[in-house]
Amino acid sequence: MTENMVLANAMLILRDEVRPGSITLRGGRIVDIGSGTGVPGRAVDCGGDFISPGLIELHTDNLERHIQPRPKVHWPHTAAILAHDAELAGVGITTVYDAMRVGSIPTGVGRYEKYARQLADELLSLRAEAVLKISHFLHLRAEVCSETLEEEMEEFGPEDRVGIVSLMDHTPGQRQFRDVGKLEDYMKGKHGLTDAQFQEHVAQLRALRDAHGARHERVAVAHAGRYGAVLASHDDTTEAQVAVSAGHGTRLAEFPTTVEAARASHARGISVIMGAPNLIRGESHSGNVAAGDLADLGYLDILSSDYVPSALLLAAVRLGARWHDMARGLATVTANPARAVGLADRGVLEVGARADVIRFTVRGGAPALRAVWSQGIRVA
Repeated sequence: MTENMVLANAMLILRDEVRPGSITLRGGRIVDIGSGTGVPGRAVDCGGDFISPGLIELHTDNLERHIQPRPKVHWPHTAAILAHDAELAGVGITTVYDAMRVGSIPTGVGRYEKYARQLADELLSLRAEAVLKISHFLHLRAEVCSETLEEEMEEFGPEDRVGIVSLMDHTPGQRQFRDVGKLEDYMKGKHGLTDAQFQEHVAQLRALRDAHGARHERVAVAHAGRYGAVLASHDDTTEAQVAVSAGHGTRLAEFPTTVEAARASHARGISVIMGAPNLIRGESHSGNVAAGDLADLGYLDILSSDYVPSALLLAAVRLGARWHDMARGLATVTANPARAVGLADRGVLEVGARADVIRFTVRGGAPALRAVWSQGIRVA
């Protein structure tokens, strides 16, 4: 885009306030921000709609859902990536850190194979060909309860746009699945395991944690440094676990399961991410702490759509209403995630920032998205 595009008579969601104004986009950047409700010639009259920075998603399983829409159903990767990309653009997400599991279990009842390197190659190839609508980075979910973590992480390097590495420990009886019954419901419901198979699965995961867990944690931390990626903890539950995470150099706490862990992370300057579906539903699907409770306590910094892409904008708007501060609510999906992962060129409406912009209105408490621009190009 070489000519100016002016979005006027809008409510601009800035860093610390919402005010009427206009925004001018040119050459993929924001080049001017004005005040007032006037509509100059050739400008788009937004009729009082909100204009916000594009949403930034740090943790989503959505790409995995597209490549495996049902258990044992494998979808062509190129088609899955393109559908995922279009879906995110369609809900206002203009930057995404696509979560991919590294660390597989090719043996046993709960076996699953590696896929991350091949999928990353295909995604990065599509990006190089400029066919993707939005900006993509990689988020490697390092499964410490696995057999192949070390070899899989060796396959990635600094050139791969790995922005986040999260330490994932799904050992039954702790963290996300302190209540083993919740894990049992999940595994039986999704994978159809029998009682005996589930018990074998639990025993296998615990044995893998005992055999490899400590070494895998060290390996994952080292590789995150090699990639230049931000390190994230996952499902910290206790203050002691947060202390270990902080010792690793963690900057993001993904889905802490208790107030204790969220408070400890906040005190150490570790940004707390909670799931937008949790906030919207009013509770965790795993029986852990409610995101709304952390929001009320001041311990919630960033929202992630997790497994429902459309939840991100809805949850941010609801937080804005909850806090009586729309700018603060939207910052959890724009400025805060950008700052947490070191993206200095986006996440705010400021002159010089990337022209990643969304336009929406709110009806009945729910946002209705009207348009999305990525680097000034209309993508939805």
